[in-house]
Amino acid sequence: MVEIGQEQAVGVEKAISPPKEKMSYEEFLEWCDEDTWAEWVNGEVVMVSPAATKHQLITGLLLQIMNIYAETRNLGQVLSAPFLMRLPDVPSGREPDLLFVARAHLDRLKGTHLDGPADLVVEIVSPESRVRDRGEKFYEYEATGVGEYWLVDPDRQQAEFYRLGADGHYRLLMADVEGIYHSEVLPGLWLKVEWLWQEPLPKVVDVLREMEVI
Repeated sequence: MVEIGQEQAVGVEKAISPPKEKMSYEEFLEWCDEDTWAEWVNGEVVMVSPAATKHQLITGLLLQIMNIYAETRNLGQVLSAPFLMRLPDVPSGREPDLLFVARAHLDRLKGTHLDGPADLVVEIVSPESRVRDRGEKFYEYEATGVGEYWLVDPDRQQAEFYRLGADGHYRLLMADVEGIYHSEVLPGLWLKVEWLWQEPLPKVVDVLREMEVI
């Protein structure tokens, strides 16, 4: 039998027993460590379920594509969950699956969180998160200035791309006739949507060659 030390036991208990009392965002940051999947909403801790295999694989593919693209062009920083994004003017600290921070906004990156909206957020939808991703998060990201919001639903094989307009509202953008979506926040980056549903998923190096990144 494997014994669990006191610190490990506390970590396990914390992961399954979030605080019942409300706390400030600063208190939440002190409570939440880098291995805890949780969000802060209206002063309360909301635990996030572990991701399924398909979810993780798609997240990994997009993370590598976006990260290499942004790095080779010195466009900014790409980060993946668990990493908190503290949104201005709303009582929420979210953990997007992926986020991109443009070079002009890198000052928002702090030691433990992003203090302000990312320029682009990607959420890989799961049955558990579908309502939250399309509801609360959608309106929070829109209201706080997240420039692009991608919703990728592996179960339905559906990808939606929203871009913030001058009026402060999201507009749904579709892939072109060839099934390709072109990002504005990551200028020049394009994504063939069918890549996300392939089994197995395409190799990152093959995708980057087709995109002429390498």
